[in-house]
Amino acid sequence: MALTRHSNRMATVLVLFWVTPWSLVQSASAPENEVPLRPNTWLPEGKMTTVVLLRGRTRRLFFTLRKTPDFAVTVSPCGPPMEWTLAARTLKDKPLKSLEWTTKKSMPEVWWRGPGTEERIHSFSGNAADTYSGPTVPHASVYILRLRSKQQSSRATVYLHQGPGTSGAIPQIPADPQVHTLGVGMTSVTLSWAPSASFAGLAQKSYEYCVLVNSGRNFPSVCAALESSKMEEDKKRKEKKKRVTAWPILKEWWWEQWEADSEAGTDLECACRGTESVCTVSDLLPDTRYYFDVFAMDRLNGTSAAYTGTAARTHEEARPSVATLREGELRWVTFHGRGSGTDQIQFFSFRPRGVQQSGLLTLQSCGGRDKVKVTVSSKGLVLTSQAVGEDLAQIWLQGSPVYVISLEREGTTAAKTSSVALPSVKMQTSSAYHRRGLPSLPSTLQVKSFNRLRGCNSVTLAWMGTEERSLYCVYKRKLEGDASTAPCLGPESRSDTERVLCKYFQELNPRRAVTTAVISSLEPGTTYVFDVYLMRRWGIPIKYASKTVKTRKDC
Repeated sequence: MALTRHSNRMATVLVLFWVTPWSLVQSASAPENEVPLRPNTWLPEGKMTTVVLLRGRTRRLFFTLRKTPDFAVTVSPCGPPMEWTLAARTLKDKPLKSLEWTTKKSMPEVWWRGPGTEERIHSFSGNAADTYSGPTVPHASVYILRLRSKQQSSRATVYLHQGPGTSGAIPQIPADPQVHTLGVGMTSVTLSWAPSASFAGLAQKSYEYCVLVNSGRNFPSVCAALESSKMEEDKKRKEKKKRVTAWPILKEWWWEQWEADSEAGTDLECACRGTESVCTVSDLLPDTRYYFDVFAMDRLNGTSAAYTGTAARTHEEARPSVATLREGELRWVTFHGRGSGTDQIQFFSFRPRGVQQSGLLTLQSCGGRDKVKVTVSSKGLVLTSQAVGEDLAQIWLQGSPVYVISLEREGTTAAKTSSVALPSVKMQTSSAYHRRGLPSLPSTLQVKSFNRLRGCNSVTLAWMGTEERSLYCVYKRKLEGDASTAPCLGPESRSDTERVLCKYFQELNPRRAVTTAVISSLEPGTTYVFDVYLMRRWGIPIKYASKTVKTRKDC
């Protein structure tokens, strides 16, 4: 059920709990010019009364009863544990009416200070809602309800009912008051509770269940939850004044959603949801402990009753498997799935050796038309992210003890046609102990042959090198079918019989870094495909573009 459906209605109900006009707790018979010296007031019957409790001070409420055999008083603390007592006072002589209005004392105080005897009939200490119900005290002149909060100033709600049985104004909680957990998922929790007897019959139209979710604690009443919310709002308001920039704050309380739908917050599904006693709360965070409270609300009388709340921790997210890359290991990564999803991303970790914590990651896309995105992160922070194609990609790693490398397939080419090769990536990680950056690459990967130096049994090849001392190896094969060799086909995949020579080369001037090689022992009139590889200490060997040359037939 959508949260906003009951927003305006629930906001009105909660306001009734939070703001009770002072006139409700004043004597209806008091003259307009009376000024009470102490906050002693008459307690109205059949109305939910909010009482302000100052820390360490006793608040007294007085009431008299009609000719009734039974009565009940319900007190719900809105904050820390409090004490309250109920006493019946019998006066020897009823105060004269002239004394009541000629003294500067309030009318309840005149009754309280008059001569008589007092009998305590009930006492309670705690932060849970408590109800006293019993017979009236014979010959009692006035009943005195004393409330006291020792820890801090807070509030409490009081409800007085005269007559036998329940008032019907406060919803009844069943014999099993516990909120039960039916199921727990990664982002949702399903709750259930025994139905309230008040929800049966014609009166059910004014009742509904409300579910409160927060990450702090359970609350014994709506009053306690509202008081805690007010304190949190006051705290946030004070912190906001101290800040230069207003940072967004995750809102814990649902009624902030009810009172201001336009504000950003957590849009949970369950709030006030009618008379159903099963509820699924969704849009929760994984691996987080939440507290759930259920309140039976009476919209007509503005009253509520609390079930015994419960708590549950959502399941943690399914963590992807992370493969460890060994030093210098050459890894082929293939994406077998189609379309998008978790099977289109793979994770690896690499821990470079040495104190410098430096390393080199090289990648090359092989097969398939879809791009592959590589993301390198450390300690939860993304260091770099880029797309990998057929050109060699080099990523310098420095300053972290361990790196997480994710490879993600982009696009859906393979999903459109099954004839396209599945994308794969050739990857290698190496620790670079003494390097300070990426290895230099040749200015071009083209191989040139010289027609004037082409004979029946030999050809001359030339290619660009680098200013770093490196090993270059030349491989040959007779032309059969495709003239070019796959870009990812490295020397590790070539036969030793195809290797014709290897040589070291270095030129400090990159513009003059040209090296040549004479390939001999060839057959006349035969077409050969030559491949040159730059063999490096770090990273994947670099393959030059394949060069096709045909030896002369007649010399």
